[in-house]
Amino acid sequence: MRERPGVGLGLALLSALTFATSGTFARPLITGDWSAEAVVLARVGIAALVLAVPALLALRGRWPVLRRNAGTLVVFGLLGVALAQACFFNAVRYLPVGVALLLEYLGIVLVVGWMWLVHGQRPRLLTVAGSLTALCGLVFVLDLTGAGRLDPVGVLWGLGAGVGLAGYFVIAGRVDPALPSVVMASGGMAVGAVVLLLLGLVGALPLRAGTADVSFAGHEMSWLVPIAGLSLIAAVVAYLTGVAGARLLGARLSSFVGLTEVMFAVLIAWLVLGELPSAVQLLGGALIVAGVALVRVDELRGGRSEPADERADAPALA
Repeated sequence: MRERPGVGLGLALLSALTFATSGTFARPLITGDWSAEAVVLARVGIAALVLAVPALLALRGRWPVLRRNAGTLVVFGLLGVALAQACFFNAVRYLPVGVALLLEYLGIVLVVGWMWLVHGQRPRLLTVAGSLTALCGLVFVLDLTGAGRLDPVGVLWGLGAGVGLAGYFVIAGRVDPALPSVVMASGGMAVGAVVLLLLGLVGALPLRAGTADVSFAGHEMSWLVPIAGLSLIAAVVAYLTGVAGARLLGARLSSFVGLTEVMFAVLIAWLVLGELPSAVQLLGGALIVAGVALVRVDELRGGRSEPADERADAPALA
């Protein structure tokens, strides 16, 4: 599986690029008639249906594996899908897409703290340095003394997305290797969609959608265009290429490559939406990416070698 690292790298980069489009596709809907929760429901619901067929083929009738991991799929759908994406898309209502994604990626630092406090896995020096670098970057991203201070509501939503992303990484790192990754992705998104739908039906979440045209990339177009982009490009293509890339590169290396999602997201939001963080925030973003990269490098250096056929999920969920 590892004799084609170039193919694996290309797939992992394509996955990061397609995941990075999610905020740009969601922005015209959220600033229009759609609630963030309705956008998430549409994205994960459609993607779960599309991925259901390859998921069933991957299972090949191994239903005991699915039953054994039912609880994991439910928690994964609640934290890694519903919480992470609902918080991220709510953050996009108040913050530039790139800034919201940077706040979400602080979830990797939260994983370090979780593994230390709960499991007693004391971080090594390089991981500590990476975590502190990322936290310093957060100070610059927030730009508390600058003229363009960030909306604190958006910041809280972004940090909530970080908690969801942390849950995603913790769960994905402990998943049963017998459970195919596409089943994990499809099942998690199905659970997330069902939970959001039920909470919306009982009035606990605002599920508001509209059919009015939206402004996207400077043009008026049907709402179906960003919905199709969110569900097919930013979910289906992103997950399938991420799974394929992870199987060729391994989970650790593919998740490291997934850090390019942040840079892709800033570039896409700039080209399509005209959004560009300030110079101070770009510096902070560079520090966050550098800090997360240090954590990943430490994992690559200190982790055990991965088997070639290791199952792994896509590197990100934005």
